[in-house]
Amino acid sequence: MDAYKTGSDMIFVLLGAIMVLAMHAGFAFLELGTVRRKNQVNALVKILTDFSISTIAYFFIGYGIAYGVHFFSGADVLAQKNGYDLVKFFFLLTFAAAIPAIISGGIAERARFNPQLAATFLLVGFIYPFFEGLVWNGNFGFQDWLNGLAGAKFHDFAGSVVVHAMGGWIALPAVILLGARRNRYRHDGMISAHPPSSIPFLSLGAWILTVGWFGFNVMSAQSVEAASGLVAVNSLMAMVGGTLAALVAGKNDPGFIHNGPLAGLVAVCAGSDLMHPVGALVTGAVAGGLFVWMFTTTQNKWKIDDVLGVWPLHGLCGAWGGIAAGIFGAQALGGMGGVSLLAQVLGTLAGIAVALAGGFAVYGILKASVGIRLEPEQEFEGADLSIHKITASPERETNW
Repeated sequence: MDAYKTGSDMIFVLLGAIMVLAMHAGFAFLELGTVRRKNQVNALVKILTDFSISTIAYFFIGYGIAYGVHFFSGADVLAQKNGYDLVKFFFLLTFAAAIPAIISGGIAERARFNPQLAATFLLVGFIYPFFEGLVWNGNFGFQDWLNGLAGAKFHDFAGSVVVHAMGGWIALPAVILLGARRNRYRHDGMISAHPPSSIPFLSLGAWILTVGWFGFNVMSAQSVEAASGLVAVNSLMAMVGGTLAALVAGKNDPGFIHNGPLAGLVAVCAGSDLMHPVGALVTGAVAGGLFVWMFTTTQNKWKIDDVLGVWPLHGLCGAWGGIAAGIFGAQALGGMGGVSLLAQVLGTLAGIAVALAGGFAVYGILKASVGIRLEPEQEFEGADLSIHKITASPERETNW
């Protein structure tokens, strides 16, 4: 029976890892559909390459920092318990690799390729696992300190703060240090519109992410025994709430509508195992409205050229999700209880602080040392031709 249980848990977590791995295709197509045509190839290449760099950084460095686990043993040792420990690494790697995938959307169309790969290695190898270990492994007594102060530990079941807020708040310094795309904000005060290149591809990316998210959330239980249908239905309700709120707030704009479910799912990650489905619906609806409002504000009023709106979507909605777990997770609002609003606020603020410090450090050093932005001519020509020497759709085909 023990062998059956470990085998079942291994398959369960492996399926989750595969579903979250598929979400990276969603990141790629969401970015591909949002950027201009001359940057579509770059969007696809970045996501796949960043994932590969993330694997190396997390396998050899990051996973050890977060959990104190290394893989420098013989294959016979690693294969014990049906290889469950290896599959758990795979699952958590797909979370870690979401950090550069999130950032990629914010810095699209004007970032240099190799410096971004270096940033990916540093962020996934050091910055992200530091905070991951604080929350999910209790490193440095962080959770014990919160428990003593607030009466409960910081609860983040599937990473509203650990993954999404971290990614979004790391992206913010990167976007600011890069600066806006050329001619985005004109000298006469007008804003040049850069409409999405392909709503169908944007929609495809959103759907892939949405479906994969049920692996992201449900499989965060990391065992068959701990899995709960409550997580699945809460994810569904938050997705629906985010979609409908974005529909209303975004006035039928398809870009907002397809990011609405993502906003809701980002926000529900933290408390998806605690909330009542109605609480999850409200959490998602608030996130959908928050995304539309803050995307418009950052782009039009603050003139921060965050191409996919990753700071509002992941940074702000992730932070809201961390706090929402402390509100709607309470028994008074139909939740499971065992959470503290104070602990949720402090844990969320700690994640934001680590992300901002790490983002400014990594991108600030890279900008000062090697540069992080394409030359004006390269940006005008597009990242596809400048970096990869090919476009997504050649102007003409050869006849031979």
